[in-house]
Amino acid sequence: MSAAQRQLLLYFYSMKEITIKIKDSKFKFFMELIHNFDFVKVKNESDDEPSKEEILEGIRRGLQEVKLIEEGKMKSRPAKEFIRELQG
Repeated sequence: MSAAQRQLLLYFYSMKEITIKIKDSKFKFFMELIHNFDFVKVKNESDDEPSKEEILEGIRRGLQEVKLIEEGKMKSRPAKEFIRELQG
């Protein structure tokens, strides 16, 4: 690994992450300000949230699984097991 590659890895792994809550009235100003810093990477909240298409696809897959279970082509699992998985 070259010195430049090591330095690049160190750069990416040495960043800190913070969460900031800002009043709606000051949000636009803050975003304009923060984007002027070349050492700051802004991660949008929407980056972590599934898109509408991803949500709909998940629902479609779930409904397909229900259909397969009803047809006896797929086994279901006990509700208690499912709930434990959600809690765990």
